[in-house]
Amino acid sequence: MQLGRVKLDSEATPRRVVIEEKAWFAWEGDDWLEPRKGHKIEGDGKLVAPLDPGKIVCVGLNYLDHVTERDPNRTVPDEPVLFMKPTSSVIGPGETIAIANPQNQTDFEAELALVIGKTARTVPRANWRKFIAGFTCANDVSDRTLQKKDGQWVRAKGFHTYCPVGPWIETELDLDRAVVQSRLNGELRQDQAVSTMLFPIPFLVEYISGIMTLDPGDLILTGTPFNVGPMQSGDSIEVSVSGIGTLANPVG
Repeated sequence: MQLGRVKLDSEATPRRVVIEEKAWFAWEGDDWLEPRKGHKIEGDGKLVAPLDPGKIVCVGLNYLDHVTERDPNRTVPDEPVLFMKPTSSVIGPGETIAIANPQNQTDFEAELALVIGKTARTVPRANWRKFIAGFTCANDVSDRTLQKKDGQWVRAKGFHTYCPVGPWIETELDLDRAVVQSRLNGELRQDQAVSTMLFPIPFLVEYISGIMTLDPGDLILTGTPFNVGPMQSGDSIEVSVSGIGTLANPVG
């Protein structure tokens, strides 16, 4: 099932929807784990970010080739590297990534994201799936100049529009077959299987929920593969995860 949010031209506030064959239906109930399909929604509008997360937890350096692609002597982490992005950085499909500092190198990072479905605290990895509402695509946009300057990553990754998410939430995904890709101006840049993560998703859910309580609608970005690269105004960047779809954003 595909879940999302749509902004109708006639309404000021986005509404949650179930998506079937490009048609929109009311997403009834408040349960992230058992969404109910309601009446068909008529009217013109567009998909926006599929959720408004309470918090965004991110995993860095979770694919071996990405760890060493800029520094062959960089140490491979022995536990997940965590940071957070502000919720104000979230945008949806088709919205423009506004480069905050055009003089700085600003990179795309294609990622698989997890959507938390119910309150999760100290979740055993064997039970991870019971706490996940679904999966979506994300782009962890990063100002490399500031990231290197600051040491910590919040400012470099926290500007407005620096967390595109979408186009929807897919409730089921075969992680053994899922592949994360990015395309800059139509050219394939990143292309790696989720199964090659240093820290697999069941472990990440256990690890992160052992540090902080995860609430329904929270987002976990699980790391980016090898071959990230710079974007500039006028570019188009696409993030795809097989089994979910493609998140496309212009760069301004």
